[in-house]
Amino acid sequence: MSTAIVWFRRDLRLADQPALSAACAAHERVLPVYIHAPHEEGAWAPGAASRCWLHHSLVDLQSQLREQGASLHVRRGDSLAVLRELVHATGATAVYWNRLYEPTAIARDSTVKAALREQGVEARSFNASLWCEPWQRETRQQAPYRVFTPFWRSLRTQLSVTAPSTRPSIHGLEVADGLPIDALELLPAIPWDSGLREAWRPGERGAREALEVFEDDAVTDYATARDLPARHGTSRLSPHLHFGEISPRQIHHALAARVSAIDARRRPDIEPFLRELGWREFAHHLLYHFPATPTANFDRRFDRFAWEADDNASLERWQQGRTGIPLVDAGMRELWHTGWMHNRVRMVVASFLCKNLRQHWHHGARWFWDTLVDADLANNTLGWQWVSGSGADAAPYFRVFNPVSQAQKFDAQGEYLRRWLPELRDASPPLLHEPWKDAALLKRSGYPAPMVDLGDSRAAALSAYQSMRGA
Repeated sequence: MSTAIVWFRRDLRLADQPALSAACAAHERVLPVYIHAPHEEGAWAPGAASRCWLHHSLVDLQSQLREQGASLHVRRGDSLAVLRELVHATGATAVYWNRLYEPTAIARDSTVKAALREQGVEARSFNASLWCEPWQRETRQQAPYRVFTPFWRSLRTQLSVTAPSTRPSIHGLEVADGLPIDALELLPAIPWDSGLREAWRPGERGAREALEVFEDDAVTDYATARDLPARHGTSRLSPHLHFGEISPRQIHHALAARVSAIDARRRPDIEPFLRELGWREFAHHLLYHFPATPTANFDRRFDRFAWEADDNASLERWQQGRTGIPLVDAGMRELWHTGWMHNRVRMVVASFLCKNLRQHWHHGARWFWDTLVDADLANNTLGWQWVSGSGADAAPYFRVFNPVSQAQKFDAQGEYLRRWLPELRDASPPLLHEPWKDAALLKRSGYPAPMVDLGDSRAAALSAYQSMRGA
């Protein structure tokens, strides 16, 4: 009776799960395994919010496997050593897994694959998280893409609405010495995660629910609603995608099916949303081809940019949502409470840190890494380098997001600001957007005065940029 091990990582689902499907098709028994090895991820081990999400996602996966008559074998330690032990204990002749694309994961997986094959064990990996492997797209000059639009144009022509695979029948087996999920100690010792639990349902079932809500409501006007932070106009699928609880192919197929069922005269355009998924693919393309970018400027001219000296006091005020700029503060408080922030607001708070405060983008990337439930190295790196001006296809450095005009345009009545800034709840919209114009309001509410003058700090940032270009 042949046995295979399926090594789960950030592919925590049973449907459209190529490694699991291949193992079940080729072998009579399958052992699903999760190995907790944060030390193997180096400097980018999961942050606190990600660990919370991972706990609940593993619980959901374990529940679904048990419904199938199987069980998730949980271990902690060195991945290769654990896999070798399990091969010996079960007599497994094959180990299957789905690929990850971070530099440390690629190096680790290559070592594991070579070692297992040397041992005579079949080792196979699959693509479960992307439409297209990062090495499958290149320019006409046979080089990696550096600009999104031609990348998307190339990728879009290759996308087909193929039906994702369903969950396979699993004939599992039990192995001794597995750990309970609680033993991984992923949840905080001092509970601070109530907001995350209120806002999210991690796991494959939660991903399906989020997709159904998006299909029913938001997709019909996504192109406009996605910019309004007070509305649930975005898909909110990013953490589910990061943990592999749903795949881009599943999302694409479900949306295409829903749209095709609507009368052609009223049929919504899902292209703007697919394009956002394309940005996710572009981020992985860049990280694969330029693996130093999580810490190094893509545009090396920024190595000589005159950032302000590290300012812990300013950084803490930004982190705590106490900058005195309402849209920035609302976004940072939403992040702390829910582990997530609306995408447009992410751009605003990042611009404020990198340009108005002129703090290095590393500080923001690290804070997002620890506090976002969808913290993804590829997306996080692309986003911060894009806003700072140092990345591939970056926003021009002279594009400095004005938090006041952004709030006036996309939160005109202040619904989002009032939700996260209760001390300003009674302010009328003009003052809600610029509370420093009324000293009595600041005194009465306790809301802080702005850390910096938006106009002066913008001018200083542009001057620093011009000096860098002239150096």
